[in-house]
Amino acid sequence: MNILVVGGAGYIGSVCAELLLNEGHQVAIFDNLSEGHRAAVDRRAHFLKGDLADRDGLVEAVARLCPAAVMHFAASALVGESMRDPSKYFRNNVANGLNLLDAMVAADVRQIVFSSSCATFGLPARMPIDESFPQRPINPYGESKLAFEKILRWYDQIHEVRFISLRYFNAAGASEKFGEDHRCETHLIPNVLKVALGRQPHVEIFGSDYDTPDGTCIRDYIHILDLARAHILALGAPASASYNLGTGGGSSVREVIDACRKVTGKKIPVIEKSRRFGDPPRLVAASDKIKSELGWQPEFQALDTIVSSAWKWHQRFPNGYGD
Repeated sequence: MNILVVGGAGYIGSVCAELLLNEGHQVAIFDNLSEGHRAAVDRRAHFLKGDLADRDGLVEAVARLCPAAVMHFAASALVGESMRDPSKYFRNNVANGLNLLDAMVAADVRQIVFSSSCATFGLPARMPIDESFPQRPINPYGESKLAFEKILRWYDQIHEVRFISLRYFNAAGASEKFGEDHRCETHLIPNVLKVALGRQPHVEIFGSDYDTPDGTCIRDYIHILDLARAHILALGAPASASYNLGTGGGSSVREVIDACRKVTGKKIPVIEKSRRFGDPPRLVAASDKIKSELGWQPEFQALDTIVSSAWKWHQRFPNGYGD
């Protein structure tokens, strides 16, 4: 297939593009490089620098590329920032997403795989989170993802644009080529590995008195390769659907730090701080639906495996992509 990967210079998009190319697909990447990196674009892909906010340019680009399907990763994704600047999140994640859908309809492109988020569920009463849970976001980031999911349902009904929305919490790890390098890094594993690399003096734990086995928050970590394979499987889905992606178990902050110590052989000092407002004790997703309907089977669930792949990449690229 000829696939357009929007946001393909970012962390998840770059690995998805890599796997698509490995499987023989043709890939075009559309990215404005505001968060992504030019060095994260697979050399085998066709790269087009552009912005989803440029509606006319986007319509022209999609018409010229004429993809069979679109994978959409381009979004603002910092929860804290969304609470300070909601306008940015609704413009980037909703209005610009509408530009993409309209460009697809104009070019008769009728399939999209959307990188959504379990943040659409807010604070569920129990775990793990499955697709039947009510979606009640508690921040503009989650609200913007949910808004676009609703828009997708209407575009399916009215324009016959088949969609798959994939919801997950924490992508982690790396492929051989591509890894995690955010300009504003908020994710735990890369921040712990920065300490192991000597780029930061310590790791901060925000809250050690939660109702969890070791007192620290538990989160769901999925290897980036397993996540990418779920997106590729979604291309073969027979009908529109939404799926949650997770391990069903999760790992605590202390468990992640201990895994990083084990893999790197470094001490990794820790400083404990008070809880951050709004941090729930446990966030874990269930994946029974995508396993039964699309045959998704994660291969790299062990935390040590996830951390090891990330550590290998960060050792090769201690300064990230360097741009």
